[in-house]
Amino acid sequence: MYVITGATGHTGNVIVEALLAKGEKVRVIGRNADRLKPLVAQGAEPFVADIADTANLAKAFAGAKAVYVMIPPDPAAPDVFGHQKRVADAMTGALRNAGVTHVVMLSSIGADKPEKTGPIVGLHYLEQQLNRIDRLNVLHLRPGSFMENTLPQVGVIQKTGTLAGPLRPDLKIPMIATRDVGVVAAQALLNLNFRQKQTRELHGQRDISYSDVAAIIGKAIGKPNLRYTQAPNEQVRGIFVQLGMSPNMADSLLEMYDSMNSGYMRPLEPLSAQNTTPTSYEAFVAEEFLPLYEGKSAAA
Repeated sequence: MYVITGATGHTGNVIVEALLAKGEKVRVIGRNADRLKPLVAQGAEPFVADIADTANLAKAFAGAKAVYVMIPPDPAAPDVFGHQKRVADAMTGALRNAGVTHVVMLSSIGADKPEKTGPIVGLHYLEQQLNRIDRLNVLHLRPGSFMENTLPQVGVIQKTGTLAGPLRPDLKIPMIATRDVGVVAAQALLNLNFRQKQTRELHGQRDISYSDVAAIIGKAIGKPNLRYTQAPNEQVRGIFVQLGMSPNMADSLLEMYDSMNSGYMRPLEPLSAQNTTPTSYEAFVAEEFLPLYEGKSAAA
């Protein structure tokens, strides 16, 4: 039996489907039974639980061959790290109580740093807590920036005719499709060939900048002159809050982007066959970005 937290999310959903396709038994954890129904229809066993409830999570983890853990983001949390710490403590307590022996964790590039990386600090904390559990074999997956994080640019293009964000236009960053992260995690769960405490970075197909992002999107939508502009932090903060983020989450994200711009938060590994994944940003734009853009264009 495998147990998957965040089962309805981008990575969790891919993991569940991959495990079920191999004939494995899978228990999916979620806060809402209705959202779990599509996975249950495919053969998964549902378990409704508050991800910060240690006792309930221990029941969910009981008898697990391996567990996939991640901290579901809460953009509206008034205290981002406080939320992350509560979830991390509940998860580690439950894993210890349930006697789980193998865990794959969704972490991030930058989780090696204990401070000044915004929400990644919470992932650093979870890594450290998992590493303190004796006899637990842990694989910390540290992917780069999710390609899905560029989807809000659809609205920016519609409103302004350009791309904008807090990162430097020339900053090359590892960018990865969440489905590729899910595939790697599923394979690790099936193989269980990791021992003690290990980390593995996932860089995506190649490093690209937001200037590259603008050029790729521009070509796909028929706007070859599309450009990316670095917006000032205060402007970005206001937009984040308008989108429903708490002021603390907005500030936390800006701290992360500042650490990326300065080079403080960066990959530790060079690109290699082991940390690259197949989906190019061009493929992501064709399959995910373009349909969303064209759908909004038609609606407009």
